[in-house]
Amino acid sequence: MKTSLYFARIAKGAVSVLEGMAVTLSWMFRRPSTVQWPDKMERELESALPERFRGILEVEHRICTGCQACERACPIGCIAIGVERDPETKERFLTRFDIDAAKCMYCGLCSEPCPTGAIRHTTQFAGASPELERLLLRYIEPGRRIAPYKPKTETGPLAPRGRLAAGKLKEPAVPERSAG
Repeated sequence: MKTSLYFARIAKGAVSVLEGMAVTLSWMFRRPSTVQWPDKMERELESALPERFRGILEVEHRICTGCQACERACPIGCIAIGVERDPETKERFLTRFDIDAAKCMYCGLCSEPCPTGAIRHTTQFAGASPELERLLLRYIEPGRRIAPYKPKTETGPLAPRGRLAAGKLKEPAVPERSAG
């Protein structure tokens, strides 16, 4: 009885090895599926990614209300928004909207509370740079003041998703601005 169990286990092991080898041999005759990115791509990888991919953040400041909900929701603090009030007219202005893509963990918590969808993730992901300053994306240039969006005004068509972030990633590095 013990010898038959011994040979049964040997047979089961041999069958298992042959099944594994059959799978391995089947892959030997298939075309390779490795793609040499980015050189041998048939189309841009960003266009092949799903719509809900969480890549580098971008801001459509034309529809930003200046509520700072995204800045408060960010657990890392990679979003910096400056809102100033004109002392004469009491009107508010956006003076700063910076996103530090080097610190961002792409969690999506900032885009959920935005009432207008001004801050959104893109399919842009290739932000590697030897200078860390290049990943500080400034959507409002220093010294510029932008009136916040009022929901009853018309803004026109929005920029295609990812175009603003791609433009900011290609800009030259700007030295860090003081938080004051």
